[in-house]
Formats: sequence, structure tokens, C-alpha cells
Amino acid sequence: MKVYGITTCGSVKKAQSFLKAKGLAYDFVDLKKEAVGEEKLTLWLSKQPMSILFNTKGTKFRTLGLDKTISDAVKKTWLLKEQLLYKRPIIECDDGALLVGFDEEIYQKTFS
Repeated sequence: MKVYGITTCGSVKKAQSFLKAKGLAYDFVDLKKEAVGEEKLTLWLSKQPMSILFNTKGTKFRTLGLDKTISDAVKKTWLLKEQLLYKRPIIECDDGALLVGFDEEIYQKTFS
């Protein structure tokens, strides 16, 4: 399992605490240090819609002055050049599932 995020994100910290409490091993990928390429993003978009992956509520979105009405194609371009626009955490599960964001109820069902 891989967890993508940044170390200072509250949602990422909650997810890591949850996984550790369950004794689940994972590899952490810091989005500030390792870029997600187009191939990976395309794979993720086959599992979750852009509306889930693209974070319109974060600081980076506001700082860049982006508009919520931009097209998915424009959002994809932005995600490829600005990693902090991803909603976090993104968890690639061993079974191929992709979880985005922290939702304890979903985590309980997925990792029970």
C-alpha cells in the first residue's frame, strides 16, 4: 500500500495514525518531493473522478487564484505541474482500490 501526501497535512496525519493503529504497513510518498506523472494520474482518474482528486478547498488552490469552474482538462494540467492541488491523502490499496481524503468510516470498512 502507498500513501501519497505531505507531512504537514492534517488529513494525511489522521490517515497515518489510523493505519498505524491498525498495524498496517505502507510506503509514504511525499508530494513535495516526488512528482506524480501523467501515467499515474491517468490511472488514478480511471478509479476516481477529477472532482474527487482535485482539491478546490486547499491553500494552494486559493493562492493560485484558480476558478472552480475550470475544465477537467485544465485541472489535469494543473495537477501535473502543482502537486499540492491533489486532495490528500491518496491511498493506493494493495487490491487496486484508490482512496482519496480521510474518511474514518470508509477506512473502517476498507481496512477491517
